[in-house]
Amino acid sequence: MTSGSTGQAEAERDEKGGIRTALAGLTTRGRSFLAAGIAAAVCAYVLGQSDLLRVGLLLSALPLVCATVLYRTRYRVSGSRRLSPARVPAGSEARVHLRMDNVSRLPTGLLMLQDRVPYVLGPRPRFVLDRVEPGGRREVSYRVRSDLRGRYPLGPLQLRLSDPFGMCELTRSFSTYDTLTVIPRVEPLPPVRFSGEAKGYGDGRQRSLALAGEDDVIPRGYRYGDDLRRVHWRSTARYGELMVRREEQPQRARCTVLLDTRGPAFKGAGPDSAFEWAVSGAASVLVHMLERGFSVRLLTDTGSSVPGEGADGFAGASQESADAAGLMMDTLAVIDHSDGTGLSRAYDLLRGGNEGLLVAFFGDLDEEQATVAAKMRQRSGGAVAFVLDSGIWGREPTDVPGALDRGEERLRMLREAGWTALSVPRGAPLNELWRQADRARTDAAVLGEGGVA
Repeated sequence: MTSGSTGQAEAERDEKGGIRTALAGLTTRGRSFLAAGIAAAVCAYVLGQSDLLRVGLLLSALPLVCATVLYRTRYRVSGSRRLSPARVPAGSEARVHLRMDNVSRLPTGLLMLQDRVPYVLGPRPRFVLDRVEPGGRREVSYRVRSDLRGRYPLGPLQLRLSDPFGMCELTRSFSTYDTLTVIPRVEPLPPVRFSGEAKGYGDGRQRSLALAGEDDVIPRGYRYGDDLRRVHWRSTARYGELMVRREEQPQRARCTVLLDTRGPAFKGAGPDSAFEWAVSGAASVLVHMLERGFSVRLLTDTGSSVPGEGADGFAGASQESADAAGLMMDTLAVIDHSDGTGLSRAYDLLRGGNEGLLVAFFGDLDEEQATVAAKMRQRSGGAVAFVLDSGIWGREPTDVPGALDRGEERLRMLREAGWTALSVPRGAPLNELWRQADRARTDAAVLGEGGVA
């Protein structure tokens, strides 16, 4: 995936403050020549040395002439930027390609190209371009990398012009910029089976009969390749063309991924924090379920979801699944802690109907929020919870008496409500926890403990 932008910069005379701008572009060498020339001219006047005066005038005139010529020279160059890719997972590199075209009739002098990038992406790239002939082009590239999610602007490009003697440098800026989106890391997950997946496409595919009885069958026109045993002769005689029975209608399975973003529920910050693990886990489950053909919905504790998401979420196993995954990744790239302290809004949205499989990533749960989370199980066909306890994820062992015991109590409350609830150790891989959740569900089913999801 690539993204590009194009702009033009013109190194030409500015009508406002032209002399001041030209003098401001003098380099250290140019200022030194100018100062030496003025000093030599003053000394020549005091001492009455005409030869020294000529030397002083020459030294003073050289940087002024260079600045004037450089400032009045009209260079017309166009620049473009291309990102490959424009959406990159955290910790991975993206390459930025820059291209400069000389669209004027004059060759350029020595050019220095500089691109503005945020500090988190790395050092600011600088390139020195030799003389570019009329109609010529130069291409350079550099790499950017970030361990933090987000949307980062790249640009605008800055072009620094210099004369052959290095006396003066002038900077011209392009007006366009691009945006690099750093999305959460996505971990491949094994294809396990949870209860609540029994309906829909993918591994959990089922068909439901449209209506009972031959008289209630809704026929459709015959299509090439249809089984002749499905021909509905009564409708064929009625419509005068071959009609077949449409007995089965597919029902797409649904999956809701709930991401807890409450600020008080997560401690710490940075790429290795509990919140970043939860965001990465939610992204991994969303992509995994889309690939399996589920209708997937992203939900947060505030009740917000992905812009453009339908009532049933985004459908997978279709041409739009890649776009849906991109929209969800863009949302998760910029998601941050919310100001909320409860899960009531998310529970209200889940009460709207059967959510199919519910996969939740919770932070710290007090007794009240654990009770609300336990009620969510009643609105889903299956429920899996990954609980990130700050007492476990803290860099220092928790010093709050009974904190770990309270965490186990919250897990017990969720399990008694029918959740497959797992505590997430610090830095644990999600794919192993995914398999562990499947084993826990299977063991619970064998023991007959209510068909836990």
